[in-house]
Amino acid sequence: ITGASGFIGRQCIHWLKLQNFEVHAVFSRKKPSGFDDINWHQANLLDTDQPDILIRKIAPTHLLHLAWIVTPGICTSSLENLSWLRTSIDLLQSFLNSGGKRVVIAGSCFEYDWNYGYCLENRTPLSPATLYGTCKHALQLTLKNVSELSDLSSAWGRVFYLYGPHEHPDRLVPSVIRSILKGEDALCSPGTQIRDFLHVSDVGKAFVNLLLSDVVGPVNIASGQPIAVKDLIHCIADKLGRRDLVKLGALAPRTKEPHFLIADVSRLHEELNFSPQYDMSSGINNVIDWWKQNL
Repeated sequence: ITGASGFIGRQCIHWLKLQNFEVHAVFSRKKPSGFDDINWHQANLLDTDQPDILIRKIAPTHLLHLAWIVTPGICTSSLENLSWLRTSIDLLQSFLNSGGKRVVIAGSCFEYDWNYGYCLENRTPLSPATLYGTCKHALQLTLKNVSELSDLSSAWGRVFYLYGPHEHPDRLVPSVIRSILKGEDALCSPGTQIRDFLHVSDVGKAFVNLLLSDVVGPVNIASGQPIAVKDLIHCIADKLGRRDLVKLGALAPRTKEPHFLIADVSRLHEELNFSPQYDMSSGINNVIDWWKQNL
């Protein structure tokens, strides 16, 4: 598993351990605590030689590739996306050459044409508007064609919006929680946009379910439940008893973002037999509790 120390990666490790996998986890900077009973490998995957060296050393049967640039505010337009596309193709080539059997890679709702709003795999057009989405889509097409030309079994987990412990503090949910816990105003956009949020633990569970299955192709990883961003913000504030600190409209809405973006999750539920452990209320409780201990 690449990106093992990341937001989604550490959740996948938890679910992989429950399946008694021999887990080899790749990290670049800091190894997360609490996972000392798995095999850790420190590597800079953007170093041209590292993907092949790593695969040759481990010779894995399964590959879960999550590593990519996800820094808030810059990831959608960063030229580093090109480096991650190249590295991911190199990793895929090495995995195939080593006799790997099954690969699952993290994609994104940024691949879809957002003019359609409701996103269904293999039906909603793919027309990414950002470099991030374009590079992810290019990798998905590459993976699809490689699988068709070989015995490699592959799937593509298309992630929508997520939240949970260890999220970057500048993201929506932690920024609101942190502000309120500090007794500060939570400055927000009007929050009228409709989104699809899934707790990161359930995202990790979905990826592991996908890895263990024989399902192929793209699968949306999301809740399928629409919620207005302002309602999510008010949910947080009400649980903390400080709706008065929420300042909707203090920030301008982001341009070039869709008003409505929701996933069809039929494949996730029907073909993977997936059911989330968190609804929005219990998920927000979990994140609030985590930030109270980690502020």
